[in-house]
Amino acid sequence: MSTTIDRPKRVSTHDLSTAVRIGVARLGRRLRAEKADNEVSDAQISALAFLVREGAHTLGELSEHERVTPPSMNRTVNCLADSGFVIRVADPSDGRKVVVTPTEKGHELVAETRRQRDAWLYQRLSRLTPEQRRTLADAAAIMRELADS
Repeated sequence: MSTTIDRPKRVSTHDLSTAVRIGVARLGRRLRAEKADNEVSDAQISALAFLVREGAHTLGELSEHERVTPPSMNRTVNCLADSGFVIRVADPSDGRKVVVTPTEKGHELVAETRRQRDAWLYQRLSRLTPEQRRTLADAAAIMRELADS
């Protein structure tokens, strides 16, 4: 793994946006490949991780958070429920709604997936120089700020 990156003095915003987009997309794909169960899709892991982190939500809330249509989220939740990663219960305040809750098995899958992804990334980050790690820490903060804007 090359640890030397030649950077020009000035980078256009256009070139930077392209480089960041490509780098983030490639790193995201590589990290998504690290998961505890290869039968579970990226969409399923994403929805399940949200439920583990944020607690039970309705199908509508899940579809809104994941930016997919309710029928698509329904299919995702059906797969998760069939695999025992979530349960569906009627919303106590509105019986027409369904609340999706992660099971212990779902919590375990998310924890193991996070552990595998962290281990993969840790191994690669440990090969960087201290200066590169500081630069990457700064970039991570900036990327989070961009994502939250």
